[in-house]
Amino acid sequence: MSDDASIGPGSAIWHLAQVREGARLGRDCVVGRGAYIGTGVRLGDACKVQNYALVYEPADLADGVFIGPAAVLTNDTYPRAVNPDLTLKSAHDWEPVGVTIHEGASIGARAVCVAPVTVGAWATVAAGAVVTRDVPAFALVAGVPARRIGWVGPAGHRLVPDGELWRCPVTDELFEASGPDSDPDTTMKKVDA
Repeated sequence: MSDDASIGPGSAIWHLAQVREGARLGRDCVVGRGAYIGTGVRLGDACKVQNYALVYEPADLADGVFIGPAAVLTNDTYPRAVNPDLTLKSAHDWEPVGVTIHEGASIGARAVCVAPVTVGAWATVAAGAVVTRDVPAFALVAGVPARRIGWVGPAGHRLVPDGELWRCPVTDELFEASGPDSDPDTTMKKVDA
């Protein structure tokens, strides 16, 4: 761990993890064995980065984000080891772009988020998915490339239709879709009680 990293109270970093300079971890975070947290990456409070996950700069994770084992958040839109003249690329030869993950979202094991993308609050990216476009809040996405296959609530369970609304089977919270479920541009929001 770099001496220049900021680690919040109650946070734990496991054996062989690498937390680079300028990284900021909130309180009560867990960084698993062999995980990588890049330069300047920001983790909110109560984030969990599982074993061997790679979070490259300039990723920005809000509170309560889960990153599964061996998941990867990329940072290079046009990856190359060399320039067109075959000279080795340096840090000055490319512009890093980041992945943004909002509150409570989960990225499954071995999933890849190809920057720049944003994953909305409480969304779930299934294990092994490859995210190449933004994921709306509460969406459940899977596949290569990832597509929305359903909706989830903050408890992580799939929402079930309930008349014109959607209901969480665990918390009974209600949600409202902005359009038909078959429309990929449909979004979901929690209904205020």
